[in-house]
Amino acid sequence: MDDLQLLIDLHKDGIRQGPGGDAQTRLAVALSGLEGRKDLKIADIGCGTGASTLVLADRLDAQISAVDFLPDFLAELKTRSAAAGLAGKITPIEASMDALPFSAGELDAIWSEGAIYNIGFEAGIAAWRRFLKPGGVLAVSELTWLTHERPADLQTHWAQEYAEVDVASAKFSLLERQGFSVVGYFALPEECWLDNYYRPMEQRFDAFLKANGRSDSVQAIIAAEQAEIELYEAHKAYVSYGYYIARKMGE
Repeated sequence: MDDLQLLIDLHKDGIRQGPGGDAQTRLAVALSGLEGRKDLKIADIGCGTGASTLVLADRLDAQISAVDFLPDFLAELKTRSAAAGLAGKITPIEASMDALPFSAGELDAIWSEGAIYNIGFEAGIAAWRRFLKPGGVLAVSELTWLTHERPADLQTHWAQEYAEVDVASAKFSLLERQGFSVVGYFALPEECWLDNYYRPMEQRFDAFLKANGRSDSVQAIIAAEQAEIELYEAHKAYVSYGYYIARKMGE
């Protein structure tokens, strides 16, 4: 089994594949101004197993295209949406975020929690803008420095993992240059990392090891995840995901 399939195996049973929370998704919905509107068309890009998708479907009068390139994640989303009675509002779509199957001006909103880094923040907001209607909403969470300076080991780790990590003001500037107006922002609190993502993942480590024969590759993945958890616990005052809610302007 290659490393990608191992990572899928580790994460497919998780409620979340990255930091986040239902309360934070609901806050972003409130800031977006979408509540109370009818017959919305929304794409949730990089939806994983559907944590944010289910909140959007519950809160909004919308048809939601749930996009991920991993069929294992989409299969889990289908199961969860059916159990929640929301399957009729959600269409799972297996596609890459750099080859989306939407028409120009088709969508009222684009959501992407903790996933835009796969294409890059600037590239993503530039590429996805055309799919939004005039005044359409973009809501994304993105790894963000919370301070101007930070410890060297934290800086080194995240600069290697994701070179676009930056402070929120820099992300605001990118959004503005790409034709968006920021209407809301907040940083994810600690529980979105520890209670909602890291601790549940740690609880899956033993089963993951047993299922995959305790191979060197499996142990290396767990060691890398544990190192990241320890780094976050040591330096959580300096980094989080920033949640950016913006509106398409200029048309």
